[in-house]
Amino acid sequence: MIFSSQILAADTANNSLTSQQPVKRSLCVFDVVGANGDIFNMMKDYRLDVLQWGVDLQLKAYTDERVASDDFKTGQCDSVLMTGTRARAYNHFTGTLEALGAIPSYQELKLILNTLLSPRAAKLMVQDDYEVVGIMPAGGVYLFVRDRKNDNLSTMAGKRVATLDYDPASLEMVRQVGASVVSSSTTSFAGKFNNGSVDIAYAPAAAYKPLELYHGIKPNGGVINHVVSQLNLQMLIRKDLFPEGFGKKSRAHTLKQLDMAFEIILKADQEIEEEYWITPPLSSVHKSELLFRKVRTSLKDNGTYNPKALAFMKKVRCKVSPAAAECSQKSD
Repeated sequence: MIFSSQILAADTANNSLTSQQPVKRSLCVFDVVGANGDIFNMMKDYRLDVLQWGVDLQLKAYTDERVASDDFKTGQCDSVLMTGTRARAYNHFTGTLEALGAIPSYQELKLILNTLLSPRAAKLMVQDDYEVVGIMPAGGVYLFVRDRKNDNLSTMAGKRVATLDYDPASLEMVRQVGASVVSSSTTSFAGKFNNGSVDIAYAPAAAYKPLELYHGIKPNGGVINHVVSQLNLQMLIRKDLFPEGFGKKSRAHTLKQLDMAFEIILKADQEIEEEYWITPPLSSVHKSELLFRKVRTSLKDNGTYNPKALAFMKKVRCKVSPAAAECSQKSD
């Protein structure tokens, strides 16, 4: 009996040890630079943190976001890090955060992310089998132009614009200003802009140096200093493959990293040389905002944008700028 008890005790200890071993799960990371990029390196640090939660993430870098999204969709990735526009296929609410003109500055973006990453917004993070377990800012999206004369929307008619063909908002905006859509992807738009195949491209400042966009704006171009949208990176998981409470812990962890993330994107904005920034006329800014609002309404009506997300972002805009004309109007 003593011998049997010793065997039972040993088996129990071994089972306990085994149950404490972290589960292996895959994380597919979109980074235009690949495994040497800042985003991928950031996720290496994240991987070390989540080991404490019982998950061993196996990281895989993707330079083509479409492939990363497809691999997640088909189950080849247990989790994925990608932009908000791609994430819209898995979470309609968070996938609307990149709506045109909906978040005009980092001030509004901070308020929005602090709210969405808090426990009170947990229900919004889950849709069907997927859960958003982190949202990080990736910087304001600006228009890069090869000719400084194209400093407002009225001068862009007939110009060729590198357009992400999977994004209805971009396609609608380009068509509204009478410009020509040149179908592009996150891997091809920079090359087309730099070699002159297109006149205009749009990207966050973080892409300026890695994608060598300075080749495209020299010698006569620049960057229009008016935010078109706020790019963000979202991490999604297949909820049933991760331990209970993983999403809550991950969002809390992301919330703690927000200040550092904003420092990084502000630094990226500052790395664009001052002489290349183009300040658009106030009349042009106003026209752009009206166009953005028109596109948002159109895409809300056709189901592309989530109405609750648009209303939430307007509420934040009006909290920051209560005197804005839109705050007395019903539009989103």
